[in-house]
Amino acid sequence: MEDVTDSVFRQIVASCARSDVFFTEFTSVEGLCSRGKDKIIHRFQFTESERPIIAQIWGMHPENYFEIAKLIVNLGFAAIDINMGCPERVVLKHGACAGLINNRPLASEIIKATQAGAGDLPVSVKTRIGLNTIITEDWIPFLLSHNLDALTIHGRTAKEMSDVPCHWEEIKKAVELRNKLNPNTVIIGNGDVEDYADGIKKVKEYGVDGVMIGRGIFKNLWAFSQKSQEPKSLEEMLQLLLRHARLFTQTWGDRKNFLVLRRFFKIYVSGFPDAARLREALMQSSSLEDIETIIARFKQEQTDGLH
Repeated sequence: MEDVTDSVFRQIVASCARSDVFFTEFTSVEGLCSRGKDKIIHRFQFTESERPIIAQIWGMHPENYFEIAKLIVNLGFAAIDINMGCPERVVLKHGACAGLINNRPLASEIIKATQAGAGDLPVSVKTRIGLNTIITEDWIPFLLSHNLDALTIHGRTAKEMSDVPCHWEEIKKAVELRNKLNPNTVIIGNGDVEDYADGIKKVKEYGVDGVMIGRGIFKNLWAFSQKSQEPKSLEEMLQLLLRHARLFTQTWGDRKNFLVLRRFFKIYVSGFPDAARLREALMQSSSLEDIETIIARFKQEQTDGLH
């Protein structure tokens, strides 16, 4: 998730309830092979607390995948994931990501080039069950023929975006195909997974080896917790928001636009009286000092209201 799953947010999630493995934001191999490399290489930044972490890449040119796979090895990542699932129109217009579902020759070249550059490092693909229509039984065997270490399947077509319920029965089909064609490939299911408990349920019901949580983390920072969580207090959530904002400023400084933080406010500020008013105030902030001032003022107003 671009500008979402950066090092700072991964550290916040890890401090709440860490996942078994983290993925970077998806990063363009073309960008990393260009003069603009310095503007995007921060997407590969991580701390020890985020290990094991997988570098997620996308693009169109196999030779760039080969070079960046070698870079990823040197940077100390646990594995490489090729994005063949992003449904964004801008990306699809170039034939990249989910667009590769309809370009098998190029998809094959990209996988082979990445595996060659990766050496012993595991290589996986994240994909969907089709571009405009569901073609699980055609597309998944093609991918399985490439001896991938893992295959993450989002159970919707690119056209469906996230606008319909995930077709988990199609993910189950992919598992059955894997069992017949290439038992060594790990299958990870993705789509509408709410939390750890829901993930375990889906593992048992659909036979996947694991699940990936994406948007679910926006509803619950403790989604990866193996224990049921009590609702967090307003004070706890505001302290966590402050920690996120401070870590963002400390980590990125002027390298990232501070306004990126606005997409996170709803995670921390919802479900309590006056949440909408506080969110509205935070959406006008443009610095750490603004956020600290707004939260301090809000807490003072809450205190005054009790007297």
